[in-house]
Amino acid sequence: MLLIHCPYCEETLPEAEFVYAGQAHVIRPARPAESTDSEWEEFLFIRDNARGAHAERWRHVHGCGRFFNAVRDTVSDRFLTTYKAGEPRPDVMRAEDHA
Repeated sequence: MLLIHCPYCEETLPEAEFVYAGQAHVIRPARPAESTDSEWEEFLFIRDNARGAHAERWRHVHGCGRFFNAVRDTVSDRFLTTYKAGEPRPDVMRAEDHA
């Protein structure tokens, strides 16, 4: 079972408390009506499939209900850090990179 830290509640709880909400830091086009079909497709459907540290959005549905961001290592499935929505992505390296 994964344990996830909610940066708003300041609690570390089982993953059943949370819902994955996609890749973090995806920038919405400034003028969506002026986007081409391929630009809109890129925004809606194309996401990174990173090996290693990956920024994700999560929601604490069975707690505060708020969205937050997390950096998760996709190889080990460990959460490296969590941080409040709107904050910049912290510079976090995989644990194996520190050895």
